[in-house]
Amino acid sequence: MRSSASSERRETRMNAQSAEVTEETRVLVVEDDRGIADSLVRGLRQAGYTVEGVRRGRDALTAPTPDVVLLDLGLPDIDGVEVCRRLRARSDAAIIAVTARGEEADRVVALDEGADDYLVKPFGLAELLARMRAVLRRRRPVGPEVVRHGPLALDLRTRQVTVGGRTVALTPKEFSILECLTADPGRVVSRQQILERAWDAHWYGPTKVLDVHVAALRRKLGVPGLIETVYGHGFRLGELQPGPQHGAPS
Repeated sequence: MRSSASSERRETRMNAQSAEVTEETRVLVVEDDRGIADSLVRGLRQAGYTVEGVRRGRDALTAPTPDVVLLDLGLPDIDGVEVCRRLRARSDAAIIAVTARGEEADRVVALDEGADDYLVKPFGLAELLARMRAVLRRRRPVGPEVVRHGPLALDLRTRQVTVGGRTVALTPKEFSILECLTADPGRVVSRQQILERAWDAHWYGPTKVLDVHVAALRRKLGVPGLIETVYGHGFRLGELQPGPQHGAPS
């Protein structure tokens, strides 16, 4: 009886999760192994996604922009990390690196070049679907598309940032950090929360890497007091008033 009840609960939860997906959610599978590609396309279509599959990097770069890209890093024509970098430069699609490379250095490079998450082969369809739902939730924030705080304007759809009307070029990590802080200006966001949002949900490395990115973010924004350090806790956005003096090029 307990096993039956547990199965019913799992089925109910999976049905609820599947309801989040519509055929309007478009997935691009970039995988050169025909067997793996066909299996992914078939499984994703059964889960309710609209799916297109390509086997070369140059085809991925010319395909219509999807909502999610499942990107094999070991492509025959262009290195997958380079494809990831080019896709991120022109698109805000969620990118999940699907790779046989299990080394941490390879994962870090892919994430730094714009991937939102990664999966190491072999993996199950259920885990893949869960990762896709997670990145889609992060990429589809609920609320206004443009968040303003003092002279700062953050466009969540285009992932563009301006300060006092000046466009500021940020890396994907820097944008994710700023997005995390602007979700609730004034609230202290812990280091772990930011790391899980900008890096990985299972980040166990040193938190000093966050200080380096925050320092770079402060320099680029050029607004003293915008990002405050709350020692022993994390970071928050300080209270600022709009004004031309903020964000003026130095």
